[in-house]
Amino acid sequence: MKLILYFLLFILSLEAKTLHLSTSTNPSRLNPLLATDAGSSEIAGFIFNGLVKYDKHGKEIIGDLAESYEYKNDLTLVFHLRHNVKWHDGEEFSAEDVVFTYDLIHSPKVVTPYTSTFRMVKTVKALDRYTVEVVYKKPYFKALETWMMSVVPKHILENEENVMGSSFNTKPIGTGPYRLTKLEFSKNIELTAFEDYFEHKPNIEKIAFHVIADPTTRFLMLKSKQIDIGSLEPMQLERQVNKKFFDNYKKIEQISHSYTYLGFNLREKKFQDKRVRDALSLGIDRQELVDILFLGHGQICKGPFLPGGPSFNDKVKVPTLNQEKAKRLLKEAGYDKHNPFSFEIATSNSSEVRPYAAQIIQHQLKKIGVVVTLRVMEWQAFLNMVVFPREFDTVLLGWSLSLSPDPYLVWHSDNDKPGAFNFIGYKNDKVDALIKKAEGLVDRDELSIVQKEIFKDIVEDNAYLFLYIPNSISVIDKSISPIEPTINGFWHNQIEWKMTD
Repeated sequence: MKLILYFLLFILSLEAKTLHLSTSTNPSRLNPLLATDAGSSEIAGFIFNGLVKYDKHGKEIIGDLAESYEYKNDLTLVFHLRHNVKWHDGEEFSAEDVVFTYDLIHSPKVVTPYTSTFRMVKTVKALDRYTVEVVYKKPYFKALETWMMSVVPKHILENEENVMGSSFNTKPIGTGPYRLTKLEFSKNIELTAFEDYFEHKPNIEKIAFHVIADPTTRFLMLKSKQIDIGSLEPMQLERQVNKKFFDNYKKIEQISHSYTYLGFNLREKKFQDKRVRDALSLGIDRQELVDILFLGHGQICKGPFLPGGPSFNDKVKVPTLNQEKAKRLLKEAGYDKHNPFSFEIATSNSSEVRPYAAQIIQHQLKKIGVVVTLRVMEWQAFLNMVVFPREFDTVLLGWSLSLSPDPYLVWHSDNDKPGAFNFIGYKNDKVDALIKKAEGLVDRDELSIVQKEIFKDIVEDNAYLFLYIPNSISVIDKSISPIEPTINGFWHNQIEWKMTD
């Protein structure tokens, strides 16, 4: 009898395995068409699927909700969908959901920057229940990547009048490996393994996200083994953990796929003078930023595309500190010690590092006679009061470095509009033309040449001051396996993970 009891307790303990993670902010919306912040996107990624995804090495595009795909010609792409894929409420996924998602993104009911992702699509049709035909306006280099966008359920949202304020945004129904079972703002978010997931039910039963705004608290929870996977800042790695810490955790350090920049509000007259932007660039010591903030666990950012990737222009040099030239440029623009140039840097406390980066930049620019004030805000307030309404001098923010970048979303003047990502108001006719040219290039070598030119022109304009790329330092509880780090990270095989005692 005791053996049976022990066996049952053992089985229950396996079933109750929970992966504990932390997030610095509350998700704003868990509707993937509206999720623009990192916290929302991360959680939505467990709940929803796109038609395709990158393989674990980030080199090939493979099926997700689509079992396969084929090009009928240069303009026509056909997706063959998986059969028997279920939404979390038990309804069956079909081609109608794909068409509905595309239509919804373009609906006046929705304000989303992802509309631009589908700008080259001419028509989307359901040929039958499991076949979708997409016709493009012209050959497009990111035709497949477009369909990495998550699909949402027609049967839930088709009669929703207020999609932006829908309960679906906090009670999402997806096709992904996990379904949302608890959402307590500023406390806990719980995902539970989906029994009918089309690959197979994930081995780990639950994922618990603990909403912890304070980075010190997140670190203490990691040290006390209340968090199974977390990130370390370089100072924490070098000074605040010991060998015993790594008895429990495995370290994975890679170049992160994100960079931090200082972006100017180019609608303001004072930033429209390129001499001012150039002077501020020459007044910032980027290497000092990397050394102080990352203790060797990072690198200077040279521009908007991933280092080592086909779009990266290695001929573009990092601006070197030149305080005397910076002062001359400011004087030419009408600024001196009697009339100092002044501006505000706005940033969020969701990153432990960026407020310190702002302070360092403030100190560095003081040496060329520039007066900098700082505004550090909670993430949602920062988005809603600063970024979205364009109420800033400059923003200290970051973007992801894509494996296949599409500069249109951030750099084309079309996207200087509400809800879009060109919120600094950047406009360069040559860059606009190059971006449009790149869109139609299917030949990867030709595309590389054009995108390297885009890279060079953007950097020369100094609309952003590209600052640094931190290393991603992750620690994972050794009880979790199999972990397979690649250029695409280590989450790609998460449904296969198991947790042992």
